[in-house]
Amino acid sequence: MYGTVEETQRVTPHLIRVVFGGPGLADFTPSEYADSYVSIALPVSDADYLMPCDLAASNDLPRQMRPYRRRYTIRSWDEDLRRLSIDFVVHGDSGVAGPWAAAAQPGDILQFEGPSGGYEPDHSAAWHLLVGDESALPAIMVALERLDPGEMAHAFIEVDSPLDHLELTTGAEVNVTWLYRHGQFSAARLGAAVCQFEFPPGRLHGFIHGEAAMVRDVRHHLVTERGIPREWLSATPYWRHGMADEAWRQLKKQWIAEADEHEHRVLTA
Repeated sequence: MYGTVEETQRVTPHLIRVVFGGPGLADFTPSEYADSYVSIALPVSDADYLMPCDLAASNDLPRQMRPYRRRYTIRSWDEDLRRLSIDFVVHGDSGVAGPWAAAAQPGDILQFEGPSGGYEPDHSAAWHLLVGDESALPAIMVALERLDPGEMAHAFIEVDSPLDHLELTTGAEVNVTWLYRHGQFSAARLGAAVCQFEFPPGRLHGFIHGEAAMVRDVRHHLVTERGIPREWLSATPYWRHGMADEAWRQLKKQWIAEADEHEHRVLTA
């Protein structure tokens, strides 16, 4: 499946929204999840193939020639116009997908597989806890849009500066805490804010996604210190500071397993 770029918009200094349409989306079917994502494929700079290509066959190419694979959350899907919007985080020339989005022009092709997902707000919860950085912001925004009037949510969102704010649309009662890194990364910033927060009464449903160390520490706090059952949480690391996506994907399963085992030891000690 593929989308053809129809327009791009720099919605904040570090976020570019790319809108796709065209015949490659004729059979696209959205998932029911708020964190619905697609696995995109981007060609390497000196590739001798054009997109869309046979992704299965590309696995037979030398590793350095295979398309880059990344997962991106769907920001929105317009069923009537059959247009798909994806927000790309951009930090200058670093990375692969960000620079691609910054240079994208109408007519460019983005190939992808999916969608998939796993998180949808539980409307029976007393309140919702949403924690993440820019990489989780599209899913947080979709989740807030899906909350009903009378529901309550507390969101902790880390961006680089106030210039990176986005308008959050929701019918629910939402308190948003924006945190700023101002170019200085810290995995502890979001965790500290959550630790200091006085929780409302009642069962929460949590969404904690973003940088790996942040997700691990926030989940550890919620599970081992607040006594929150794991099944009340969707907590998955999207990326790891200082590590390219290819290297992170090779370590991700082991890293998550070690974090799970550490939590288990704490809970059973």
